[in-house]
Amino acid sequence: MAGHSKWANIQHRKGRQDAARSKLFSKLSKEITVAAKMGDPDPDKNPRLRLAVKEAKSQSVPKDVIERAIKKSVAGEGDDYEEIRYEGYGPNGVAVIVETMTDNRNRTASTVRSTFTKSGGNLGETGSVGFMFDRKGEVTYGADAGDADSVFEAAIEAGAEDVESSEDGHIIWCEDTDLHEVSNALEATLGESVSTKLVWKPTTTTELDLEGMQKLMRLIDALEDDDDVQRVTTNFEASDEVMEQL
Repeated sequence: MAGHSKWANIQHRKGRQDAARSKLFSKLSKEITVAAKMGDPDPDKNPRLRLAVKEAKSQSVPKDVIERAIKKSVAGEGDDYEEIRYEGYGPNGVAVIVETMTDNRNRTASTVRSTFTKSGGNLGETGSVGFMFDRKGEVTYGADAGDADSVFEAAIEAGAEDVESSEDGHIIWCEDTDLHEVSNALEATLGESVSTKLVWKPTTTTELDLEGMQKLMRLIDALEDDDDVQRVTTNFEASDEVMEQL
């Protein structure tokens, strides 16, 4: 399993405290407001907004919080955010992509650079690690959506590229530009997905031992603690034994 999906498991295992959950809600709300500002405030007419709302719902963001974020865009409220992607190397040479939304480019760049340095990493130029990832659409279903064969058949029929099935559920991959259409087609056959989003999928991975994972987690925690950071993706690989000790 690649870095971005294993990290979700780490977060789940650690348990998210109220403060972290509040921060997550804030970041998801920001994405909704920006998506609504950039297009139609109706999720049915705005694919990016529809995905943002879907992701917020999957993280149990209350309906009134979602509606308030959309209304802010309609009213022209809220700051004008710029989307900036940073790339660099974490401890042990792990590739790290940091996606941000900021109203102050200099502040964000300074904070991200400082966080990398303090955590034993190096912030690089744009493109310095991006070649180790593909931009993909990711649709996740629980194990109750069906067996591996039936989900694979539905996914290919919907226009997806590949499926990873395990006892935990199914991860369906597609081209980033096809995510809206593929997720709609899947919904018609498999029902509501657990999660639907655009991700950076590692094409090469870096194996980490327990010490390396602990260092990487400190970097990711520090980055995700920044209000400007929307999401962090890495290309680590770790054994089940290492994961269990975290």
